[in-house]
Amino acid sequence: MASGIYAEIKKRILDAEYGTVFVTSDFTDIATITTIRKCLGRQVEEKAIRRIIDGVYEKPVYSNLLKEYVPVNPEKVAYAIARGYHWTIAPCGDVALNKLGLSTQVPVVWSYISDGPYRKFAWDNVNIEFKHRTNRQISFMSESTTLVVEAIKTLGKERIDEGVINNLKNRVPEDKRKQLLEEATGVSEWIYEVIRKVCLE
Repeated sequence: MASGIYAEIKKRILDAEYGTVFVTSDFTDIATITTIRKCLGRQVEEKAIRRIIDGVYEKPVYSNLLKEYVPVNPEKVAYAIARGYHWTIAPCGDVALNKLGLSTQVPVVWSYISDGPYRKFAWDNVNIEFKHRTNRQISFMSESTTLVVEAIKTLGKERIDEGVINNLKNRVPEDKRKQLLEEATGVSEWIYEVIRKVCLE
């Protein structure tokens, strides 16, 4: 392994913020995947980064209070995996509810819709799943629109009440409401009716 390549990869890791999650493809402008893996393996041995799953690494955050490394953020891992595979993803299920303040429960499974294949990843009792959706359902909507749609879908028609409507009104900025109405036109009629109440009333 050329020392110049290793030094360049090491510098990029040093310059990154603690908590940054890397995938091997983040370094393909520097070297081949085989060389990158060797360099990252050496960085793991030097404890500069830690391996989360195959091909995914984190520059860990150390807590002086707890005197230990903080667990990696599952959402950062999900987006790093998606970046590596060139997938478009957005939170769904309990993750969507959590992000919009509609639930305070920590997700048992970190679920995301994706225009890639159905895949599951797991480490240290953390589970991430990517659920396939057609391009029409995800690629033509912004992440903020998809997040609202998936949260409403997760709750279900029977659980939508004034409290939920008001919560979403507070979470969706006024300057995003027109975009939400335009992008969500292809969703189920009942979901679009909820979105109309959030944006227009």
